[in-house]
Amino acid sequence: MKLNWITSGSDKPFYIRKKFDLNGRPAEALLYASGLGQFNAYINGKRVGDHYLDPAWTDYRRQVLYLSFDVSELLADGSNAIVLEIGNGWYNWDTEYGYSFHFPPFMPPNPNPYKPYGSSLVGAFELRIRYADRTEEIISSADGCRTASHGVLHSNVYGSELISGRELKKGCSMPGYDDSDWQDARAAAEDEAPLGAASESLMPPVRAVGEYEAEYLHTVNGRRIYDLGQNISGILSAEARGKAGTQLDFYPAEKLDDAGDADQMAKNWMMIDNVVSYILSQDDAWESFSQTFTYFSGRYIAVSGDAEIRGLKGTAISSAWKRAGSFICDDERYNRIYDMIEKTVEANMVGVHTDCPQIERFAWQEPNHLMAPSIFFMKDGKALWEKFLTDLRLAQHGPDDIFYDLDGKAFTAGDGLVPSQAPCYIPNVLPVPGMGSFYDIIPWGSTCILGTWWHYQFYGDVSIIKDNYETGMRYLEYLKTKVNDEGFLNHGLGDWGNPENELARENTETAFLYADALTLSRFAVILGRDEDAAALNDYAQEIRRNYNARLLGYNEELGCMCYRAYDHGDEFFVTQSVEALPLFWGMVPEEYENDVVKALRYALESKDALIAGEVGLPYVIMSARRYGMNDLIAEYIMREEHPSYYAFVLDGETTLGEYWETNPRSHCHDMMGHIIEWFYSGIAGIHNLEPGFACVAIEPYMPEGMNSFKCSYETPLGMISVEGERKESGPAYTAHIPQRICANVADNVSIVREHQ
Repeated sequence: MKLNWITSGSDKPFYIRKKFDLNGRPAEALLYASGLGQFNAYINGKRVGDHYLDPAWTDYRRQVLYLSFDVSELLADGSNAIVLEIGNGWYNWDTEYGYSFHFPPFMPPNPNPYKPYGSSLVGAFELRIRYADRTEEIISSADGCRTASHGVLHSNVYGSELISGRELKKGCSMPGYDDSDWQDARAAAEDEAPLGAASESLMPPVRAVGEYEAEYLHTVNGRRIYDLGQNISGILSAEARGKAGTQLDFYPAEKLDDAGDADQMAKNWMMIDNVVSYILSQDDAWESFSQTFTYFSGRYIAVSGDAEIRGLKGTAISSAWKRAGSFICDDERYNRIYDMIEKTVEANMVGVHTDCPQIERFAWQEPNHLMAPSIFFMKDGKALWEKFLTDLRLAQHGPDDIFYDLDGKAFTAGDGLVPSQAPCYIPNVLPVPGMGSFYDIIPWGSTCILGTWWHYQFYGDVSIIKDNYETGMRYLEYLKTKVNDEGFLNHGLGDWGNPENELARENTETAFLYADALTLSRFAVILGRDEDAAALNDYAQEIRRNYNARLLGYNEELGCMCYRAYDHGDEFFVTQSVEALPLFWGMVPEEYENDVVKALRYALESKDALIAGEVGLPYVIMSARRYGMNDLIAEYIMREEHPSYYAFVLDGETTLGEYWETNPRSHCHDMMGHIIEWFYSGIAGIHNLEPGFACVAIEPYMPEGMNSFKCSYETPLGMISVEGERKESGPAYTAHIPQRICANVADNVSIVREHQ
């Protein structure tokens, strides 16, 4: 679909309005619309749809999304009016008001900064009408539109907004509104219109997932402090009354400082000085307002300004609003952990999968495979991941993609490279001294392969493989150019987030090289590409042989074979991730499998905790579960001190922290929420044996201290549910499974077949 982009010629928020007449009420009317960076649409005084922050973020040089809405019920016989309101988003980043992300001082200056996608904000719509007599009519933005500046004077993609009540054009979408002082819209010029092709958004839109009324706590430092009771990504709204021209400022924060004031300092990072401001338009009358083009993140709100307020609330928003699974038990600790992680996932799914909604808001890609099983069990991720994987395909580098080094010299990052963020708005392509590359990281780029694999496993749709196969193949060819003389990759971050900073970079990166090659060989078999399948499998086995030859050996202290960390030389330095990754991916020779399982158990028991970062943690949990260590997992996640999931609950957190610590840099990071997969596959014991859950095994486990649980998951073939209850004779379980799913169940599981 070709969109007729129009503009007011400004890089600040604005309205587009068109009045039109209809000869009768339509039988059907579909509105196709977009606005960059964000837009809302109104017809005849009614908001179109129940979305927030349309369209989802993309690389606007390569793709622009538009939305379709059924507006049949909003149109009238005779006079009508349509209004689009357009805000900045990432299309033209407004850094003039409130917090804007910048890299901290320990990183090198970035010679590849953000570049606007257009000099002005733009919008477009097409209204397709069909009457009862089958005649059709099209109303579009191609001509006859008027524009005016918006009452939102500034809208920063990181959550700050300055709203002037006096300048809001209230009622402007009503047909009788007088727009005589508005300007004629004009077609967007070449430097204003996006370069990307327009395509309809098929992902779930951003919707409300909860509403939290703010509770007044106290006044400190002249600011009124409120508590929403839940850390969220949300739309802030309130009513205010005072003198015209008075400005109220609302400062969101994830935590309070020792004095009880809203604390916007991100630990060891920077001040996140976001602010939502409203300027009153009249004297002594209640006025309502809300954020329009951006969202805040936090739990606490500090309010300053000489005016009354009431009805202060945060509307939690997310693209992950559709649940696929549920878990509840009689041990409230597990319920609190589950809820904490689910709320974290929701807060980080707003058009893209962010790393944190308050500091960076970047679409880091690694959780799109590392967290995929956990998220897919909780949420319907099918269309979400299709969008995320499209972002990755579009972000993959070609041979002519140019960046600049610190001396201003041009260089290419590498043909086939898949960057660690997609879309990436602020490319940080230079390695950080002493830390490695944050742009070229194999567990991040590998989402194009492994994210595809998990999608196929859960939803059984082979089209996801067809769509992403060539991207994966090109990425693997790129990775081959980065392998060192000893057959290892050593340019990424390793087990990022490891609480003891044991990153085991070469072990980690090279295990993912094997996983990528092996998974692509499986894809090739599915697609009937026999030559590819053979070559890919040969390469995977070459990696495996070299990995084992150099890293697998006899540990005299443990009395068994195990893997050593590459960066510790000949010392048999054992970490949980170093043992778990080759176990999970089947790299261990069969004759030594029991030995490496023993080493993994030792690595767990010697630390008496889960000592792993976000990259290794899912494999530690899944391997420990696979090899009979559920008791250790249950014990470690309930520790009262970090590293522990329950420690976050005891810290008073309502979302998961970034690292295993009290008061982490970000208090809303889902990157280590992998334990949710264990709730479903470990406790409920639901194991997917064939893509799309065509066949399953049910092998439940009842942790100590738990006496009953109920767990369900909506597969593509119907709902599976497992219930457990502890009885005098031991735990007993019942599984409800659709007839069309084959099932292997443990001896203590009663099976009920459901017709669905």
